[in-house]
Amino acid sequence: MEKEDLIEGIVKMEWNAFDKVDNLGGRAECQNDWNTFSVMRRSQYLAWPEHLLESFYGDFLEADARGWNLITEKYGRMMESTVPEEYEAIKDRLPVCSEKKRAIVDQIAEIQVEWMEEFALVYPHMAENARSIRKEEDTPYNTSYETYLKGELLTYSDRTLGLYGSWIVELKKSGQNLAKIIMTNTALLYGYESLEAAEGSLSKFSG
Repeated sequence: MEKEDLIEGIVKMEWNAFDKVDNLGGRAECQNDWNTFSVMRRSQYLAWPEHLLESFYGDFLEADARGWNLITEKYGRMMESTVPEEYEAIKDRLPVCSEKKRAIVDQIAEIQVEWMEEFALVYPHMAENARSIRKEEDTPYNTSYETYLKGELLTYSDRTLGLYGSWIVELKKSGQNLAKIIMTNTALLYGYESLEAAEGSLSKFSG
C-alpha cells in the first residue's frame, strides 16, 4: 500500500473504533466531529515513516480480528491518571502491560513532552489550542498531552513500539522536533500556508 492509503486506512479504522467507545458520561461531542478527528490523526501519521504505518496498520487489523477496540483501550489507559479510582474498576479488562513496556513508553513520552514544551515556547498560540502538556495538569475533565500520548503508546504492539521508539531516537539525534512537524501538518491541513501563518492568525484572536 502507498503511504497515503495506509494513512487513510488507519484513520478510518480509528474513527470506526472511536465511534464505538462508550464514555462514562455518555457520547462525547468529539465522537461526531469527523473533520477535526481526521485532521488531528492525519497530522500525526503524515509525519510517520511508511514502515511504521505498516506495522500499526497491522496492529489494528489484528485487534479487529480478535474483537478488541484499541481506542477503547487507549482511553482506558488514560484513566489511570485522569480518574484513578474509576481506572481501578476497569483495569482488569485491559491487556496486561509489562513493566519493561511501561518503562519504554515513559522514556519515549519524556522526549516528546520536552519537544512539545520547546514548541510551546516558540509557538504559544498554537500550543494553547492543543492539550495542556504535563500529566500533573490532568483532571477528570482535562487529559494532558503526556497522558494521551502514553495511553496511545501502551496500545501499540511490541513490534510497533520498538519501531516507534527507534524512530523517535533518530529524530532526536538529528535535532528534529516531532511536535513541530505534526503541528506544521495540522496548520497546512487547516489551510494555512505555514506554521508561522497559523500562529500569527491565532495571535490576533488572543487579543
